[in-house]
Amino acid sequence: MIRSKLAGLDKKTLRRWLIIFFFALAIPTAILIQQSYSRLKWETFHQHQLMADELANRIDKKFIQLIESEEQRPFTDYAFLNVVGEVEARFFQRSPLSQYPLESTVPGLIGYFQVDSDGKMITPVVPEHATDAVYYGISDAELIQREAIQSKIETILSQNNLVNIDYAERGNVGKNKASISPAPRAKASSIGSKLDDLFSSIESDKNTAVLTESAAEEVADYEESPVQGQAAFDELKKSTTKAKPQENTLGRVEDLALTKQYQQKEIVEDKKAELLARKAEKSRRVEQNILPESMSLGAERRRDYNDNEQAVASVDAAPMIKPDLQSLRINTFESEIDPFEFSQLESGHFVLFRKVWLNDQRYIQGLLIEQNVFLDKIINSAFSDTVLAQMSQLLAVYQGNVLAAFSGQSARGYLSSRRDLSGELLYQTRLSAPLSDLELLFSITDLPAGPGGKVIMWLAALMSFVLLTGFYLMYRLGVGQINLANQQQDFVSAVSHELKTPLTSIRMYGEMLREGWASEDKKKTYYDFIFDESERLSRLINNVLHLAKMTRNEQGAVLKKITVAELMDGVRSKVSTQIERAGFEIEFHCDDNARQQTIEVDEDWFSQIMINLVDNAIKFSAKEELKKIELSCQELSHGKIQFTIRDYGPGIDTQQIKKIFKLFYRTENELTRETVGTGIGLALVHQMVVNMKGQIDVVNKEPGAEFRIAFPFN
Repeated sequence: MIRSKLAGLDKKTLRRWLIIFFFALAIPTAILIQQSYSRLKWETFHQHQLMADELANRIDKKFIQLIESEEQRPFTDYAFLNVVGEVEARFFQRSPLSQYPLESTVPGLIGYFQVDSDGKMITPVVPEHATDAVYYGISDAELIQREAIQSKIETILSQNNLVNIDYAERGNVGKNKASISPAPRAKASSIGSKLDDLFSSIESDKNTAVLTESAAEEVADYEESPVQGQAAFDELKKSTTKAKPQENTLGRVEDLALTKQYQQKEIVEDKKAELLARKAEKSRRVEQNILPESMSLGAERRRDYNDNEQAVASVDAAPMIKPDLQSLRINTFESEIDPFEFSQLESGHFVLFRKVWLNDQRYIQGLLIEQNVFLDKIINSAFSDTVLAQMSQLLAVYQGNVLAAFSGQSARGYLSSRRDLSGELLYQTRLSAPLSDLELLFSITDLPAGPGGKVIMWLAALMSFVLLTGFYLMYRLGVGQINLANQQQDFVSAVSHELKTPLTSIRMYGEMLREGWASEDKKKTYYDFIFDESERLSRLINNVLHLAKMTRNEQGAVLKKITVAELMDGVRSKVSTQIERAGFEIEFHCDDNARQQTIEVDEDWFSQIMINLVDNAIKFSAKEELKKIELSCQELSHGKIQFTIRDYGPGIDTQQIKKIFKLFYRTENELTRETVGTGIGLALVHQMVVNMKGQIDVVNKEPGAEFRIAFPFN
């Protein structure tokens, strides 16, 4: 039943059913693997998200520590001189912020500044009176460098309308200082001349001695600006988060190619709650300040004080002497200090500032910071030492604008092109106040699957290999069974034909002989025909029986040693009559050396092999003009005896020469074939030769074909 179904199944239908069956297994398997891998990927994502959260907290703590250290600075540190000591033994000393070079734990620090209610700025690195610098151990060259810092701070703040620079007043600085330093004493005169030279060099280098065209434009911009001085500081925190990206940024966050495949709602909600907790504002603090009178006066009184001091100095041409600091009046005031605020200026610099109320006056105290150094030293230094650097990018974002992007996969450590900013959003958080406008955004560029992911990938590859290999083998097995079923059908047809034709002929000639219808001269012909057909039937039946036994492994070769001469003589006696009756000529050739050799074979099997090959040669060369078959044997150089059977027929097609030893294979179609046969003779020959540890091959000759059988000799 199965054979009949296979016989009716073609290869195209088999492929179709196997493909359907393959996808029926492959699709659920792929979905299962994909879901497992996706789940593992999400778990890995969540682990890296926790790593990003921990890193963001560490970075935030660094910023908090820096800001808290600045928060602890008293109001008086922003002046050049401080009053220290107990009431009975107070003395003046330079402020900790007056050190040069600048010493601070804040990376990228440009300098500290203080802005009064009139928008005038001072910095603790420069004395209130430049002529006093020599008395504080500040050399002329150092004073130039200190004033360069002051000028840089003023320039940056003025560009953002945060201070008011009186360029006309600054242009007369040299003259004023010269008038304060008369020349009765040589030392004072030399110092005064040096200061004149120093201020002249500063004025020429920085174009601040006169109102140049650029300075005039800057003053005009400041005067035309509706928000100036301290009011401009109040406006810094009111900048909208929807502003266009600045030139020194990498664009807006919403414009980046960041996906959110693994983000979950509950995680986002938790982070929102955490951000709200981080935004808690610090309260204003009150402190007691001890200041010299000139520093503790209000803005109006201080201007009067300074004007009177300069007037006295200009009228009195007495030698310049060290001022008596002990004679200065010391006042104690209470100041209220707000927490620090953080903002980015239009120039790209960061400013950290606080508001201080002292003696009914408001002051702005703060520090200017270089953006790139500030972010690199704190954010990138912590990020580059983690595993996250190798599989993610870290973006520093201020009010939605991407200021900097860091990646461990980049040779520079940072990214400068917007095209490089892509990936899966891993984690996003804001820093604690006052840096709450500054966000850290982690984006994954290559999320590792981890050890579990590798196991899943290997299992997926193994299952794919098993499925593909299994279905290929199933297809090959099915094709083989279809071919076998077709061949068996052909075999049944061939055997039926091979049995029916000779039996019909034998029966016909037997009836003619029994009824006496044959003449005496015809009787011998009829007897010979009956004999030949019965021999052919015997060979066919023997082949079928041998094939059945060998297929079931019920019959093996009985090997014994025998000389080549004895084998050839036995073959000659068995095939001579067969060849002569077919009208063929036979030639035997055997080398003397080969005849003397002994080989180990089954004599009956060997004879059947030779009979089948001779019968095959007769069958395929029956219509040729030269009807001759050659049997020969010769000794080969590598210790083997080779037997050959050659005919002078049409030969074998080169495309079929490797298929003729397959079971049931025939070179002709069953409906159009002109030769007799069942397709088992050569297959049986091949199996017998192999079982006797021999080799068989066939080559085409001009004309005909030659079968070669080789056995090792002892």
